[in-house]
Amino acid sequence: MTTVFQKTIQLPTEGMCDVQDITARVERIVIESGVITGTANVSGVGSTLGITTIEYEPGAVADLEGALDQIAPVHDNYAHNQRWGDHNGFSHLRSALIGTSQTFPITGGHLRLGTWQQIVLCDFDDRSRHREVVVTVMGDRSEPPPQNS
Repeated sequence: MTTVFQKTIQLPTEGMCDVQDITARVERIVIESGVITGTANVSGVGSTLGITTIEYEPGAVADLEGALDQIAPVHDNYAHNQRWGDHNGFSHLRSALIGTSQTFPITGGHLRLGTWQQIVLCDFDDRSRHREVVVTVMGDRSEPPPQNS
């Protein structure tokens, strides 16, 4: 029988490309759902954040920030800034490029991620915020039948 289970993660962020590992929190929700085989959709609420994967270590995180600085620099002439009189046009662009949600497979009741693959929330805004991430788990609570080899 297919199950749909949803829970929200709340977390404070610092802005300015603050990258936070949320893998363990998502994994706890997957386990709590009881889903054995299915998918977990991780969706950030907002237009100045991103959800992606990376090897969560200082070098890779710095490389991500450096790449985003080249693609969508903080100090640039954005039409969004001129229209609204604020200075976070870069954060909206980064969010659009990275995306605000990702879906991951669930196998054997756990997230199916690579050894060095962590799920991260990236806060691109120009100030600290309180962020919300919605995790929706969908799938089967029973073991799948054995595969024929």
